[in-house]
Amino acid sequence: MNEAQIKLKRTESLLAELIPEALCQLNDARLHELSVIEVKCSRGRSDAKVYVDPASFTQEQRNTYMKQLRKARPIIEDFCLKDQGWYRCPKLTFEFDEQLKKSQTIEELFKKIAKDTKEEE
Repeated sequence: MNEAQIKLKRTESLLAELIPEALCQLNDARLHELSVIEVKCSRGRSDAKVYVDPASFTQEQRNTYMKQLRKARPIIEDFCLKDQGWYRCPKLTFEFDEQLKKSQTIEELFKKIAKDTKEEE
């Protein structure tokens, strides 16, 4: 890892700690229950994707949460700026993380395949 990659990882880990803190300080109690899974910054640290745990929310609830997060984005960015004393905060975009669901589906398929091969033997 070179120095730029280390700085990028440090920024990602700081944002992963600061964003849940900022969400808890907002007036909207619905946002308090969201948990941040991962933060991925662009190379220049000008943009960051924040992956949120989808839990068991319906599509309608997810849309509502996304609207609320888009409205709260400037407040969360301002919180990060003030807390860290940064000159500029990455522009945050929020997404629900679907990788966990995909990996669970793949694991279920592998189990099914293993079960089918045992039955054939």
